[in-house]
Amino acid sequence: MTYSFLPVSQKDMEQRDWDILDFLFISADAYVDHPSFGHAIITRILENAGFKVGIIPQPDWRDTKNFARLGRPQLGVLVSAGNLDSMLNKLTASKKSRSTDSYSPGGKAGQRPDRATIAYCNRIRELWGNIPLIIGGIEASLRRFAHYDYWSDAVRRSILIDSQADLLVYGMGEKQISQIAELLKKGIPVSEIRDIHGTCYKNQSIERLWDYEECPSFESVVSDKAAFAEAFRIQYLEQDPVRGKTVVQRHDNFYVVQNPPAAPLSTSELDAVYQLPYTRTWHPMYEKEGGVPALKEVEFSLTTHRGCFGSCAFCAITSHQGRIIQSRSEESVMDEAILLTKLPGFKGYIHDVGGPTANFNRPSCDEQLLRGTCKNKQCIGPVPCGNLRVDHEGYLELLHKLRALPGVKKVFIRSGIRFDYLLADKKSSRRFLEELCRYHVSGQLKVAPEHVSENVLTLMGKSGKNVYEQFMKEYENMNKKLGKKQYLVPYFISSHPGAGLKEAIELAEFVRDLNFMPEQVQDFIPTPGSLATCMYYTEINPLTRETVYVPKSSHERKLQRALLQYRNPSNHRFVREALKIAGREDLIGWGEKCLVPPEKKESRERQERRGKGKSKRRH
Repeated sequence: MTYSFLPVSQKDMEQRDWDILDFLFISADAYVDHPSFGHAIITRILENAGFKVGIIPQPDWRDTKNFARLGRPQLGVLVSAGNLDSMLNKLTASKKSRSTDSYSPGGKAGQRPDRATIAYCNRIRELWGNIPLIIGGIEASLRRFAHYDYWSDAVRRSILIDSQADLLVYGMGEKQISQIAELLKKGIPVSEIRDIHGTCYKNQSIERLWDYEECPSFESVVSDKAAFAEAFRIQYLEQDPVRGKTVVQRHDNFYVVQNPPAAPLSTSELDAVYQLPYTRTWHPMYEKEGGVPALKEVEFSLTTHRGCFGSCAFCAITSHQGRIIQSRSEESVMDEAILLTKLPGFKGYIHDVGGPTANFNRPSCDEQLLRGTCKNKQCIGPVPCGNLRVDHEGYLELLHKLRALPGVKKVFIRSGIRFDYLLADKKSSRRFLEELCRYHVSGQLKVAPEHVSENVLTLMGKSGKNVYEQFMKEYENMNKKLGKKQYLVPYFISSHPGAGLKEAIELAEFVRDLNFMPEQVQDFIPTPGSLATCMYYTEINPLTRETVYVPKSSHERKLQRALLQYRNPSNHRFVREALKIAGREDLIGWGEKCLVPPEKKESRERQERRGKGKSKRRH
């Protein structure tokens, strides 16, 4: 069955006999009507509820003309910067402009403004004054309080203040937007919508609030890093839909008020999201540019769940999707898989089956839905909680059924597995590993140990080096048993808080002993809203209040990156410099354990000394 796209022009509205929209959605991403794109889900949710919705993707932000092309909507304007923070989308860890943008037509960069949410909202206010204005998406979600912005190297105000929006939807917004839309439809002023979980608003008074946590003000966190760390600690610990409290933060004459997170979607609710009539492709207006590259990564993939209890310090998924796993039913996933097999371009390969972490397919313990996640305790890292429930049985059964579908040749798992969670499964780890190696890997399995220094791993919230070494052995042995030559491709992060040159050298030696040369190295990027970003800015672990070493200078970051790619001749001088600074000249030379050869001058001098020694022995 073929479904139409939502209106992007007056002509589209006329074809539907619409004179006026209920809601206008402004997106910094190109329009792709697929459930991996936030704008597609939210607009289809509203359409399904009976609202007239139009979308303007990537409008020219330099004036108001492009924003007005569908007319003023009756109920409100929704604004999102897209699937990525707009600054992360544009700039690298070294703050250089990216040459491509996967979420734009043809992958062309430059189609969105810096700080897209703010830029778009300011144009909307200029155009339509006090129209209800609601912001959401990951950029809004992770910048909802005063936050450190790496690209300006400054603490910025809540995006709710700078955007002039009325409401901010944080997290996955299906429940929130449905409630907001119904209230606006009933004529409730947006200024009176104050009680919806998973939203933030600004107010001049908090007199009517009760049972809330107030964190240090914007003015305090700008001038005092310890206050910033304390504010983050309060915000971080209250991100739970069951036990979380309202959190407030003063900004000048306003308070930013965050209601507790929205309740997780039930299985039936999540199934319903994926049953909406997506066209599952980019809008035809992009055909001349060759479409939108980001779709190719997810077009033939299956999302089985949301949320992640891994709580890696450098990742903001916990603050956006939450720690409580929300899973689709097997029936829903199978129905979508059958749909994939009928799509044009399907060649028999399902590219991924999973979520933020592929093998997290159930809540980490049975009581979370009743009492919430633990406030001061993590589920799996650095050490698994004693109450952690590990179960791969349902995932294995799903994979088996997917492989058996007519037209399916291969089912890959590319979203990444947690090997520590796999090893913790005393019942089915061997079976899962065997099926993973036999059916779901094609030559290489990508995993993310991230580092090997115990101190760094603890700050990351990751399991220890010994756990990865155990997994390497078991993976190797399993492939030998199956007669397969398949390899692990580990991902590592350089310059994470806690990692000095000593730790970077430890990682380089580990890579050396693996006989592995990373083609790409991910420098730590302090993205808004993450625990590691707080550490980066404040040099404090907000959860323990302990001081953390942070490699901040661009030169040290370059040295750490070079150490991971020490075999590249262009990096040799940086590696030698790092080793000399750290007092590890023993790793400079021609020995088996050495990382780099000596400089040519040093090499000549050594040869000369060696030659003189031989000459003396002759006489």
